[in-house]
Amino acid sequence: MESPADKDAATLGRHLARRLVQVGVSDVFGVPGDFNLTLLDHLIAEPGLRLVGCCNELNAGYAADGYARARGVGACAVTFTVGGLSVLNAIAGAYSENLPVICIVGGPNSNDYGTNRILHHTIGLPDFSQELRCFQPVTCHQAVVSNLDDAHEQIDRAVATALRESKPVYISVSCNLPGVPHAAFSRDPVPYLLAPRLSNQMGLEAAVAATVAFLDKAVKPVLVAGPKLRVAKAGSALVELADASGYAVAAMPSAKGLVPETLPRFLGTYWGAVSTAFCAEIVESADAYLFAGPIFNDYSSVGYSSLLSKDKAVVVQPDRVTVGNGPTFGCVMMADFLRELGRRVRRNTTAHDNYRRIFVPDGQPPESEPGEPLRVNVLFKHIQRMLTADSAVMAETGDSWFNCQKLRLPEGCGFEFQMQYGSIGWSVGALLGYAQGATGKRVIACIGDGSFQVTAQDVSTMLRCEQNSIIFLINNGGYTIEVEIHDGPYNVIKNWNYTGLVDAIHNGEGKCWTAKVTCEEELTAAIGTATGDKEDCLCFIEVVAHKDDTSKELLEWGSRVSAANSRPPNPQ
Repeated sequence: MESPADKDAATLGRHLARRLVQVGVSDVFGVPGDFNLTLLDHLIAEPGLRLVGCCNELNAGYAADGYARARGVGACAVTFTVGGLSVLNAIAGAYSENLPVICIVGGPNSNDYGTNRILHHTIGLPDFSQELRCFQPVTCHQAVVSNLDDAHEQIDRAVATALRESKPVYISVSCNLPGVPHAAFSRDPVPYLLAPRLSNQMGLEAAVAATVAFLDKAVKPVLVAGPKLRVAKAGSALVELADASGYAVAAMPSAKGLVPETLPRFLGTYWGAVSTAFCAEIVESADAYLFAGPIFNDYSSVGYSSLLSKDKAVVVQPDRVTVGNGPTFGCVMMADFLRELGRRVRRNTTAHDNYRRIFVPDGQPPESEPGEPLRVNVLFKHIQRMLTADSAVMAETGDSWFNCQKLRLPEGCGFEFQMQYGSIGWSVGALLGYAQGATGKRVIACIGDGSFQVTAQDVSTMLRCEQNSIIFLINNGGYTIEVEIHDGPYNVIKNWNYTGLVDAIHNGEGKCWTAKVTCEEELTAAIGTATGDKEDCLCFIEVVAHKDDTSKELLEWGSRVSAANSRPPNPQ
C-alpha cells in the first residue's frame, strides 16, 4: 500500500484533504482515536492543511464553528461514536447558527458493516448506525463512506451541500479505506465548482415592485439587519441599500458585526426592551420596517415582548421575501433583492431625522475612586478604547452578551457570539478556531468564570498554535445570567485560581502572560502591558467583579425571559 506521504497516491484520504483545501479550509481541528488515525495521516500529508489537536471533541467542534465564522467554512475530525457523540453538541450549535462545518468521523472497518459483530467505542449492539442517527437532526447531509466505488461522489456531495446550505454535514469514513488507491480519485482532483444559486428574474422583479410600493407609501421606514445576512453573503448589498434609501439602520443582536456600525444612519442594536438607547423607539414606532435575514425567537424578542407588527414588515430571508401579511416571493436571493431595491426605492431619511431630534448621548460611568473595586461598566469603557480595524470581539454566553453589544465597533472590527444556541463554554473553543482562521486580527474575548470552567482546557491549544488573543476572564462567582432568570444554589460555582491555572497550562512552553486585576488602575496597567510589551503573547486577564454587578439590560432581559419560561400551562 502506498504511504500517505506519496504525493502521487490517488487515495480517498488525499482526495478528502485536497477538497478541504480547495473550499478554503487550512486547519482541521481534531482529536485522534483508533478509527481515524490513518485518515489523520493523510490530512497531515496534505501540504495546504494543518491538523490542530484539541483537548476534547467538544472544543474541536466549537473551534470548527469559530473557524467557519472567520473563513466561511470549518472542519473537525474525530473518532467513531465516543468522539462523534462528544462533538455533537458543538455541531448542533453550528447548525443553529447556519455555519458550514464539515464533521469527519473515522468509522468502522468496511468489512464489519452487515455482520453481527460488536465493536468497541459503541453501545454494545451490532448496529453501527447509532452515531449516524444522532447526527441526522443536527446536520443537513450525512455520508457514510464504506465503499471506494462511490466514495468520491459521496465526499463531493457532502462538501458541496455544506457550502450550499450553510449548515454542518457529517462524513463517516471507514478506517481501512483512506490509504487504498482507487481509479475514481484522480491524482489531481477534478476542479471543484459550486454553481451559484440564481434568482428567478420574474420573481425578483415582482418582489421588488411589491416592496417598493409598500415602502414608498411609508412615512418613516427603517432597515433592520438580521443574522442570516451571513448565510446570504448580503452584507455589502445591505450597505448599498442603506446608502441609497437614506433609511435608519439597526442590527438585531445576533447580527452585530455583520453590518458596519460606521454607517452614517446607524442606530445601534434593536433588541426589544433591551435595545441600545433610542433605537427600539425608532424601530417600533416606524410605519414600515425591512428585516434582512432575521431570526425571531424568545431570546431575540426578549420573552416575546417586542412591539413589532407583521403587517408593517417586509421580511427578507436568504431566498424568499414576504411583504406585510402577504404575498411571499420564492427563489429570490437576498443580495440580488437588496441591490435592486436600492436602485428603485424612494430616498427617505425621516426615521433618522426623528432619531437625531430625540437622541441624548449616553452618560459615562462615574469616575472610580483610587483602589475602588472594579465595576464591569468601567472594564467595558476600557475595552471600547482597545478596538481597532485589526480587532475582533468574542462574547461568551451570559452578561458579556449585553456588555459587548454596547461596544461601538470601528470599521473592520469583527464580532462573534452564539445567540441562537447559547451554549456556555462555546467561546473558548470558538476563540481558538476564529483566531486560527482570522490571521491578522487580535481577538479580545470576554468570558465569564462559569463558562470558562466548562471548556478551559483548550487555552493549551491556543498556546501551541502561538495565538496572541486577549482573554478577559470576568470572575463574579457564578452563572450570573442564570441568577437573573431563576436563582438557586446551583448557580454558585467553586472559585478557581484562574491565573494560576493558565500559568500551569502554559508550563513555560509558548508565550503567555497573566494578570489579576481588582481596580481600574490595575486594569489600565494590564491593558497597557497586553497591548505593549506582551502583544505577541496570549494574554489572560482575570477581572474580579462583584456578583451583583450586571448590566441593566441583563436585569430587564432576565426578568422578561423568566416570565416567558414560567408561564403556567394553558387550561386543557
